[in-house]
Amino acid sequence: MSRVDLTSRRDAADLLGSVALGAWAAFGVLALVVIGRAGSPLWLDDGFLVWSVGHRPEVAVAVARGVSASGTGVVPYILVVLAGFVAGHTVRHRLLASVLSLACLGSGQALRYAVMELVHRARPPQGDWTTHASGFAFPSGHTTTATLTAGLLIAALTLRRPRGGTALRIAVGCWGLLVGLTRVFLGVHWFTDVLGGWLFALGWLGTYLCVAAHLLPARFLTRTTASAPQPMENHAPQDPGGGG
Repeated sequence: MSRVDLTSRRDAADLLGSVALGAWAAFGVLALVVIGRAGSPLWLDDGFLVWSVGHRPEVAVAVARGVSASGTGVVPYILVVLAGFVAGHTVRHRLLASVLSLACLGSGQALRYAVMELVHRARPPQGDWTTHASGFAFPSGHTTTATLTAGLLIAALTLRRPRGGTALRIAVGCWGLLVGLTRVFLGVHWFTDVLGGWLFALGWLGTYLCVAAHLLPARFLTRTTASAPQPMENHAPQDPGGGG
């Protein structure tokens, strides 16, 4: 790997580490506030819930349920496997990237579940729900899962096309955000549950990708390109009688 590639890799790792540190710090503060308030609504939580309850046409609820459902179950796992195949440039690398992506999502979900059990926050009143939900509220599981999935897809697309695919990356990021917002709209989460899910996912994803950028072999993170053809040397015999 060239010096430029090595520098870019270290810069990316440093950026990911900084993002992770900032996200973990913000998440820690939010979690402490939630615990300190015994899980009661914070800041704009009540306002978002009241607005959602008052703006629920049937079409919007149906769409929100569909978007919300895409952030759980088998769909995120299929998407992160796809991210692995997009990121790799050989069969072996694609399989490794898929395994690493699944490990990131699975371990992130397990850690999120442990935090959820520790914080023990109740959901909004069940009478305001318009979809099924279970377990405690903070941080939002759908939000965390969708954000981790979106982040892995964006990372894969960036590795595949560093200077292209911006519109697709934005669309993937918007999907991750929308899954979280639908949980508030459907009444099963406070807004700060969703905010906590976004921050948790950014912290875990940044940490995971930072470690991967440091530990993965260079050939896994860089794409080899065919070298430019060298100009052919002129081996034609010289004419000893030719003029100088």
